[in-house]
Amino acid sequence: MEIQKQILKIGDTVPDLELKAYYKDEEIILKTKTYKEKWLVFFFYPADFTFICPTELEELALMYKDFQKEGAEILSVSTDTVFVHKAWHDNSEAIKKIKFPMISDATGRLCKLFGTYIEDEGLSLRGSFIVDPDRKLVAMEISDNSIGRSGRELLRKLRAAKFVKEHDGIRVCPASWEPGGKTLEPGMDLVGKI
Repeated sequence: MEIQKQILKIGDTVPDLELKAYYKDEEIILKTKTYKEKWLVFFFYPADFTFICPTELEELALMYKDFQKEGAEILSVSTDTVFVHKAWHDNSEAIKKIKFPMISDATGRLCKLFGTYIEDEGLSLRGSFIVDPDRKLVAMEISDNSIGRSGRELLRKLRAAKFVKEHDGIRVCPASWEPGGKTLEPGMDLVGKI
């Protein structure tokens, strides 16, 4: 897998990737190009067998169908190997609930591409990235590893990104927008509900 050296920014195109993953009780090579017409949610976390990570991943596992209804696939990512992912999956009640691919980025190349890699630790920061079906990076959030994230907020951002794409940027979403809420037209006040 050849990954560019530059860190991705909003608006950049995410290259096609081939990634090792633990998925459906086996090791696979996941090719992102097989997810055409889907939104991708890359969910980076520091390591398996930790304290905060299972709370985040369990929440995403419980919300997975909501993300799928939006046409999205969740790809969780850490620098652990596929074998460690399997061991964690086999030994944690929270992680057993995961039905989405768990990516192994043991070399840190994917973390480096998304700008989450902690060089001196060989781990990832907590990072959430939303990629549209055209492979354009449209949302990103990177946090200190001591701060857990909200699956609900990530889903809200996905829905907002979908709304903006479906309306070609003519309608945009104000703070805390939820589907059915008022939107904005650039240069104008709030407009009716859609």
